[in-house]
Amino acid sequence: MGYLLLEGGAEFNGRMIDADRRALELAGGEDAAVDIIPAAAAPDSNHHRAGQNGVEWFRRIGALNVVSRLLIDRDSAENQELAEQLRSSRLVFLLGGFPSHLAHSLMGTYSWRSICSVYLGGGVIGGSSAGAMVLCEKFYDPFSHKVMAGLSLMAGICLIPHHNSTGFSWVKRLCHFLPELSLLGIDEETGIINDALDGGWTVYGSGTVVLYHQGIVHSYAAGAIISYEQLPSPQVDLMYKEW
Repeated sequence: MGYLLLEGGAEFNGRMIDADRRALELAGGEDAAVDIIPAAAAPDSNHHRAGQNGVEWFRRIGALNVVSRLLIDRDSAENQELAEQLRSSRLVFLLGGFPSHLAHSLMGTYSWRSICSVYLGGGVIGGSSAGAMVLCEKFYDPFSHKVMAGLSLMAGICLIPHHNSTGFSWVKRLCHFLPELSLLGIDEETGIINDALDGGWTVYGSGTVVLYHQGIVHSYAAGAIISYEQLPSPQVDLMYKEW
């Protein structure tokens, strides 16, 4: 199994360098194939610029083999040639933007199965803001004000990005709508990776991670370890192993 990087937003700046460098290291180092997925930025036609920003950032931190894939909607996600290219990746990074569009674009597609195969093969899946939200069992779409089904790499979790700014205002309503789930609030310029030696998640960045579960609140600063008892390890559905 591989690694999962979840970031709260304001990615590709100096304060996230530790998390992103660690993800690149886990993916195999500077020669690792890095694939940027800009689909969440497509609804407002921002995917080219956002994808290029991702490419430039990972090059800046040392990646030598990074590209932005033109995966922008469900049709492109079902393109078997593109999906096959993704299977060769060692780090797949989902950009922020519109979470419902991203989830709809990926769910059940050839490209999503390829991304899962990257994780199953020991690679890294990363996401920031919307890109992190959709990796969980449920997510809150701030544009439609609805709770929607995610891609469920993180079972039992609903992730709240931008927790230190706009995201905190979602907590009360999501505790009401999703009492059976844990809420994971991640500040901007902050991320977590399931890379702790004894099992668990390391917190990186300038902010705080807050876990809400059945009325109990736990906060974690940079350098803290969140155990798998507090926040479960990622899960990949067995159906993806045979594709």
